[in-house]
Amino acid sequence: MTATGEPPLSDDCGPTPTAAKNELRRRLSAARRAASPQQRAEWAAALAVATGQLAAQTGGPVCAYLPIGSEPGSVAGLDALRAAGHEVLLPVVPKVAGPLEWARYEGPGSLTEGPLGLREPTTDRQGVTAITKARLVLVPALAVDRRGVRLGRGGGYYDRTLPLARADVVVAAMLHDDELVDELPTEPHDVRVSAVVRPATGVTLLGRDG
Repeated sequence: MTATGEPPLSDDCGPTPTAAKNELRRRLSAARRAASPQQRAEWAAALAVATGQLAAQTGGPVCAYLPIGSEPGSVAGLDALRAAGHEVLLPVVPKVAGPLEWARYEGPGSLTEGPLGLREPTTDRQGVTAITKARLVLVPALAVDRRGVRLGRGGGYYDRTLPLARADVVVAAMLHDDELVDELPTEPHDVRVSAVVRPATGVTLLGRDG
């Protein structure tokens, strides 16, 4: 059983991968919303430390993201990366469905409201190919399995974006501690990640086989 009393995420949750994913999204989102503000703040602080340590190993630029709602991460974590000397790029949602564009993050004052509840930098857009210069890519996820299969919110933006990144780049999903699981449903278009970052355990590297 998980911490929320639900069956393990590797159990059969539906007749198709899509149905199983949607059920998992519902369960995981509810569990995140149930966390207290104090818990979220503590987790965000721990994640900021862990991502800073990871970026010190990989170098920059760092493609990151601003959390929406109960997503792991924080503006403070982005500011810490900048303070350490890393260029930080944040996603910009394109007007037509496709890969994410990117723009430089220059502090909270450089942000404006964008689509899908996302805040975006007001700095010049660098296009979809900006991710090719990243040495570290931090992505949101609801869960990840030990093969690197990532469960996102279902919009498909990162599945269209991550294939543009360098083959040797570290792609790390930000999670809460119980969101790394043994197995998730997967579909052919799913792009796997190479690591996860969690508050209690820091960085875990993942295999790409299986």
